[in-house]
Order: sequence, then structure tokens, then C-alpha cells
Amino acid sequence: MPFESPLPTLDVAADFWSLRFVDESSESYAVRKNVPQPLEVSTDRGVMATVHAGGGIGYAATSDLSPGGLQQALDAALAWARATSRLGLIDPRSLARPAARGEYRSPSLDAPRPSRREVYEMLATESRAAAIDPRIVDWEAHVDIRTATHRLVTSAGGDVVQRYRFLYAGASATAHANGDTQRRTLAGDRALCQQGAGEVLERAGFVGSGRQVAEEALELVLAPNCPSGTMDVLLAPDQMVLQIHESIGHPLELDRILGDERNFAGTSFVTPDMFGSYRYGAELLDVTFDPTVPGELASYGWDDDGTPATRVHVIERGILVRPLGGAISQARAGLPGVANSRAASWNRPPIDRMANLNIEPGDAPFDAMVAAIGRGVYMQTNSSWSIDDSRNKFQFGCERARLIENGRLGAVVKNPNYRGISASFWRSLAMVGDASTRRVLGTPFCGKGEPSQIIRVGHASPACVFRKVDVFGGEG
Repeated sequence: MPFESPLPTLDVAADFWSLRFVDESSESYAVRKNVPQPLEVSTDRGVMATVHAGGGIGYAATSDLSPGGLQQALDAALAWARATSRLGLIDPRSLARPAARGEYRSPSLDAPRPSRREVYEMLATESRAAAIDPRIVDWEAHVDIRTATHRLVTSAGGDVVQRYRFLYAGASATAHANGDTQRRTLAGDRALCQQGAGEVLERAGFVGSGRQVAEEALELVLAPNCPSGTMDVLLAPDQMVLQIHESIGHPLELDRILGDERNFAGTSFVTPDMFGSYRYGAELLDVTFDPTVPGELASYGWDDDGTPATRVHVIERGILVRPLGGAISQARAGLPGVANSRAASWNRPPIDRMANLNIEPGDAPFDAMVAAIGRGVYMQTNSSWSIDDSRNKFQFGCERARLIENGRLGAVVKNPNYRGISASFWRSLAMVGDASTRRVLGTPFCGKGEPSQIIRVGHASPACVFRKVDVFGGEG
């Protein structure tokens, strides 16, 4: 891959062109029920050519990285740009032509990599620790290690190289007793995902997690169902990440607001006229788009169009201030946006995506939030989600909960669920946890687009209290 060397001489009769090179490798390890699973190894590399010509935009991708392959991709993209020049929603000649130069590097990029034996031994230790009772019927520990190098070269003189190192980890245990089955995970399926090396596991408390999830699975399978009714809810960060993702992140994607996802993933209850005045949530709600957080999963220096990454508020003191839209969507809508034109790989064009979307910490310690609830539920770790195609009405379930009575945490209950409407739910926010309650999590598997693009998204959040929520439990 040409990450260090100059590009060959290329002939493109266009207003602007770029080449985005991608080289990604992954190793996926798992030990299930004390049996090491086959190692999964993959490598993916190629280049996306983008051309602006005559008022049109064209794309073409190839895995042929020879000078002839690059020229052929640019020629194909140029042909598409000319063919679509009369059909575009904007004239790309009005767009800025990225010319940034520089490098981004993940934390611990050059840290020593553990041997495959060492990874399997670590996972085997957690797996053995989970086998504590015959009622534990399934258990697993897993780690994914990924590296990537991206390079964006533009005809305006831009040349940025971004080098990433990712680590995803998790542990789970499933218990069965008395006709019921309950599964407990460490913060959810692969929600423990950050940039970095071994320090990611240390921050997550991975060592000892096998026994922890097994004990909590047994606790759940013997626990009563969550009660139903209207009550206050304290959501842990590993549920807040899903709440942010589904009822703030996706509704604020500008291409979705403009209708691009109608026939696939849906629309949004948010409309362009809401920005600058609409009360999305209580005054305590501050949400930032921030790809500059060291170690968070979707941090970067520039998006895939070459726009520099910056931290900006999308919701400030509860007011909706800007959408999640990159340069092209901003030009279409006439609205300010963010540096979020992102592609899943070399063979996909960039579209509007979440990156790191975070709730800023408040000033409430965890104990103070519990003490402020007369009757409610503390819910942890997302287990299920359902939301309508305008990202408004939702129903979410969690793995584990504890009752709160008269300001004190009480019994563990299973099958906790709650429902609400995005347009009003965030206005019921009553307390935002301080920095001690904040966790940095995310998902490697956010899906969107046609053809489909699965991408990495980071979410950091403190614990939060919501008033008068519709809560319901399982059958039984």
C-alpha cells in the first residue's frame, strides 16, 4: 500500500479528485465453554477514487493498487461524474477542496502485541472462572484486535495518513433454571471497544469478568421480574450508549433528515427548521460530537472527505443546535454540520455517520442520584431494542436491574424494560451523573446505507436519571 511513497503520475481531467487508501487487518479470538474457538484472521485493502467534474460526483473502487489500477479507477469515477452531472442535488464545484496534510495515530499504536498463545490463555482463564455451577449452560470470553491505516490524497495537495489500533473485548454467561434462561455480559456485546492496546482491558476490568458475569447470570435467573408502572429510572452508562445511539444519533444524521434513508432505515422526526430553537431535552442535556477524544472508538484527525475533526455541540443545554452532516449534506441543507463523512471501507463512498457522540458529565454523584429516587429502577446493560422508522417511539430492554425504594438500592430484578418517545423522553432528564459515573463505550457494528456500511461508533456517558418513565417487566 502506498502509505509512505508519492503517488504515480495520474491524468484526470476533473475539477477535483481524491484517492482514499484503506488497509485493515483483524484477529478474532474466543474461548467458549473452555474450548478455544478457531482463530479468525482477515485482511482487507483497496482504494476509493472520487472525482468532481462538470457538476457531477463519481466514485469507483478497486483492489488493484498498481499505477494502471489507480488510473482506471479514476477514469471510471470521472465517467460517472460526467454521467450524473445534470442530476446532482448540488454543484460540487461549490464545495471546499480539502488540502489538509498530517497524521493521526491511535494511543499505544506501537505497543508490543501479545502472542496468540497469550491471548488464548487469558481468555481460557476467564472461561474457566465462569464455570461455577451446573446451571451455567453457556459461557464465553472473546477479544478482537484490529489495525488499520487510511490515507487520503487529494488533487488540491491534501495528504493525510491515519493509523489506528482497536481492541474489542467481552465476556458472557447464560444461566438456566426453573424453565427460565438469563444471559449476563460485561457491558453488552462488544460494547467494550476502544482504540489502544492492553490498557483497554485494564480500564474495562476484564480480568475477573468471567466469574462476575456467571454470578450475575445465576442471580438473574433466580430473581423476580421487574415490576411494571410509571416510575423514575436510573440508566447506567452501558444502557445510555444505546439510548444516545438510537434516539439522538440516528435522528440527527442529516442525510436521513433529508430523506436519503427512507426506503431502507427510515426517516427522522427531526426536521431542518428545528435547529437553533427546538428543545430536544432538559437544560441538563449537553451532547457533543467529538472525534478528538483520545482512545474513544471513533476518534480520528480528519473524516473521509478530508474535513478536520473538531469537537462541537449538537445539543446544548437541551437545545438542538446542529445536525450530524458532512460537507455534501451541509451544502444541500444550508446548515452547519460536523466532520462525519465516513465510509466503512475502501469500497464504499462516505456518508453521514455518527463518530464519537457523547453526553457531557453533570455534577451528581451516583449515591446522590439513587437518594433522589423514591420509587424507581436502576437498569444496566442493553439487551434489546426496538424503535420506529422515524427514530421516535422506542422500547428498550436491559439485562439487569435493581429496585430503588426510598432512596436506596434494593433487590435485583430481571427482564427490565422501558418505553418512550424520543421527542419527549429527553425532556424528562432530571439528573446527570458526574465524571466518576462516566464510561467510554461504543459499538463496532453500526449499520446504515445502501449498499450496507457497518462502521465503528463511540459513545461516552455518565449515568442519568429520568422521571416518570413507562417501565414494564417480563411475564411470570
